[in-house]
Amino acid sequence: MKPSRLLLASMVILFASSVQARTFEEIKKDGKIVIATEGAFPPFNFFRGPALTGFEVELGEALAKKMAVGIEWRALSFDALLAGLRQDRWDLVIASFGITPERSKAVTFTDPHYCSGGIVVAKDAAIRTAGDLTGKIVAVQTGSTYLENVKKLTGLKEVKNFPQDTDARSALVNGRVDAWVTDKFVAKAALEANPSAGLKAGDFVFVERIACAVKKGNSSLAQEVNKALAELMADGTYEAISKKWMKEDVRCR
Repeated sequence: MKPSRLLLASMVILFASSVQARTFEEIKKDGKIVIATEGAFPPFNFFRGPALTGFEVELGEALAKKMAVGIEWRALSFDALLAGLRQDRWDLVIASFGITPERSKAVTFTDPHYCSGGIVVAKDAAIRTAGDLTGKIVAVQTGSTYLENVKKLTGLKEVKNFPQDTDARSALVNGRVDAWVTDKFVAKAALEANPSAGLKAGDFVFVERIACAVKKGNSSLAQEVNKALAELMADGTYEAISKKWMKEDVRCR
């Protein structure tokens, strides 16, 4: 007797829901960890020609070396990264995800690998603070904590969200919005890379801790990442990578 389509569908759903994230022991046995990032958020993770690079990419490489495993990198849109993690499409995400209560319900965060926050960037020097955004059009990235926090502000004329943070920056450069809210270090790099754009960095809208993420409950992998990160911070490797990309040590104090 053949099973019904409904039964087959139920069996597939049951099987899919029973799939478990790979433990560190399984990753170690395979010899390779699959890490996902966005690849469009300089200086943290971005493409330089065909090569994926940046602070988080180099840190990811150092973490894998400490854990004695190779890496297979995946790069895709920011808003798909945590969903793919929950579906076991990769083991770890390192893509400047700020730790929030809502995200913590869906994934397990490691210890933070840097602290920063969202700041106001504008061409008009009079737009510096969250209060100055009243009546203004503000650009932010879709799925980001910048969007979440800007939406909490009152009196804004409009919030425009873009698939990539670089799109939000372009909207400001081209005069389509009045301000852009992004990471402090992203803004710093953008201003240094293109001083003729006339962008000016303002004050913090909010501050946050940024961490890697693993599938919810994958304590085996989270513990190994935390151990490797602590060793990198202790032996000077983290500081060297941080100063190379950020010109300062950006660990949380």
